Amino acid sequence: MVQIIDGKLISKQIKDELKEEVGKIRAAGEQICLAVVQVGEDPASTVYVNNKKKACAYIGIESKAFELPEATTEEELVNLVEQLNADSGVNGILVQLPLPSHIDEDKIIRTISPDKDVDGFHPSSVGRLWIGEKGFVSCTPAGIIQLLKRSGIEIEGKECVVIGRSNIVGKPMAALLLRENGTVTVAHSRTKDLKKVAKRADILIVAIGKKQFIDSEYVKEGAVVIDVGMHRDENRKLCGDVNYMDVADKVSAITPVPGGVGPMTIAMLMNNCVETVRK
Repeated sequence: MVQIIDGKLISKQIKDELKEEVGKIRAAGEQICLAVVQVGEDPASTVYVNNKKKACAYIGIESKAFELPEATTEEELVNLVEQLNADSGVNGILVQLPLPSHIDEDKIIRTISPDKDVDGFHPSSVGRLWIGEKGFVSCTPAGIIQLLKRSGIEIEGKECVVIGRSNIVGKPMAALLLRENGTVTVAHSRTKDLKKVAKRADILIVAIGKKQFIDSEYVKEGAVVIDVGMHRDENRKLCGDVNYMDVADKVSAITPVPGGVGPMTIAMLMNNCVETVRK
């Protein structure tokens, strides 16, 4: 019987734990504040930002929203981020990506203070992760680790294959699996014989951005499959990078889309916000 890994349930558990923790922090007279900056009116970004605001309200974290017009200049955005860096009343800063094409995303990420980088994208945060120091971890990979642990899936000693090498998911995912003593392979678009590599995996994490690309030919019998993708199929229904119906009978555990990895990203963002005062 395949284990369906319920990201909605696990993210709710994490948010409830954080709500209790934040209640104690507030009772001790301390506040936590997240500044969320959105440039332009990208519909998907607006949905994400609203979900982050709702999560803050649920947990007891104050959120400050900065909704800037599409025509905002790079200099204006840099100035705002620097003001938020200097504001002792702001614990975490999140600049919603993607940004308009006339703004250099990398420059903005590097402008955010590493001590307020709750997205975990700053080079300092990435460096701390790779050398095993404490710091903010990119939210989606951190959420996947929690999905595995809270579902009773052992990582230590397992053959782990990550398909995808993005800075937001693939690379930090590999680092976190190494931290948990997994044996890690990172595969990508230039990998030779991807099916053979993927079929070695006890734990297969797919973050390639290709709709339903991974089918049963890529998956070992009894593997655990984590699907990071988010697309719409020909019927406009949400689906992932994995052909769920094709692989479900072959695996021991799998994340659905929607309701798998997605809810965990915001839960771990909230955890990073709370981490700013745990330090």
